[in-house]
Amino acid sequence: MKQYLQKLSLLFKDPQLRKKVIVTLLIILAFRIFAYLPVPAIDLERLRDIFASSQFLSLLDIFSGGTLVNFSVMALGLGPYINASIIIQLLTIVIPQLEALTKEGEYGRFKINQYTRFLTIPLTLIQAVGIYVLLRNQNIIGTLSPLEFFSFVVTLLAGTFIIVWMGELISEFGLGNGISLLIFAGIVGRIPVILGRTLSTLNQEMVFNILAFIVIAVFVIAAVVFINEAVRRIPVYYARRIKGNRMYQAANNYLPLKLNQAGVIPIIFAISFVLFPQIIGNFLRYLPNSTFANIGAFLAEAFNPTGFVYNTLYFLLVVAFTFFYTIVVFNPQKIADEIQKNGGFIPGIRPGSATKDYLQKLVYRITIFGAIFLGAIAILPALVSLMTGISGLVIGGTGILIVVSVVLETFKAIDAQLVMKNYDKFTI
Repeated sequence: MKQYLQKLSLLFKDPQLRKKVIVTLLIILAFRIFAYLPVPAIDLERLRDIFASSQFLSLLDIFSGGTLVNFSVMALGLGPYINASIIIQLLTIVIPQLEALTKEGEYGRFKINQYTRFLTIPLTLIQAVGIYVLLRNQNIIGTLSPLEFFSFVVTLLAGTFIIVWMGELISEFGLGNGISLLIFAGIVGRIPVILGRTLSTLNQEMVFNILAFIVIAVFVIAAVVFINEAVRRIPVYYARRIKGNRMYQAANNYLPLKLNQAGVIPIIFAISFVLFPQIIGNFLRYLPNSTFANIGAFLAEAFNPTGFVYNTLYFLLVVAFTFFYTIVVFNPQKIADEIQKNGGFIPGIRPGSATKDYLQKLVYRITIFGAIFLGAIAILPALVSLMTGISGLVIGGTGILIVVSVVLETFKAIDAQLVMKNYDKFTI
């Protein structure tokens, strides 16, 4: 704890780093203000009653940061943008032109981000229309005229792009990953509300269950920190070599392979997918056609957040996205080429393709453990809820997982900024 406080004090002493912190905090503050600016024509009291009685809607609300229960201009949150990002990343594996863009550095990232924004538009419009139908069937909003309906949809579209813009501003001018920090801010902003609502429904007989839940929550936090920080060190030896007029001495180093290369991204991706069947089910169940209504009721019941199907799918998606994102961010061929170019080798492994195959097999092996553990931690709150009977805090479990991961990533970004400042002192 003392070490983190020292880092924060150093952060505020440097003018440039202090400016980045202030920019980040101001954007998060603006995001929280927007979360309480409601869209007109919404019956907020009835909407909050429905959210309080539905665990699924409460789960959606905590990941929207309260924008949904208040039905603010940012009611759809980052959901459409995250879904668009997933689709684009999947398409990079299928479409050679997109795969080539991922290898073109800054220009390639710019084009990929541009395509992601373009795809976000139709996804946001579809969700805006769907949520209007759902609200109208619940008598939360009346029948709108064509102009009012257009204004409603455009407002939600603008809100989504405002929050995406805020995230990009944090990534460019602030500290850490902007999208992750906004999700973090939303979850943290809703946790006191969820805890207060849960505690108000408890009785003296559940005191033991509360203590058991707290102990397990502490274990979850410690486990997430351990998995995020766990590293497999691969020794790399560099032989003595001559480059130009200089001779470089032999050196020993190591290649750090993280147990969880993907960080918090698999959880965010999995949540976006696993909530989709319930959204479709809640939309279909209110249609006049009895066949669609029955299908919608089945989907809504089958994908209940405490149900077997939901948690099984959630676990499998976390594991699958952990592998997928690891494949995207980890390039064994490039690492093997860099080691060989600098005259290095892994003991017992020939340079070149053999090193590439060795690194690929190794990262898959350690990712298996990391992915299964991450998936188990993701569904653990639901299992604990079934044992303790505290259903409201299931929402906080996955939220804790994301919050802890984002905090760790942010402190790493702070460390990187401080290290860079130390190097700047030597280069001036």
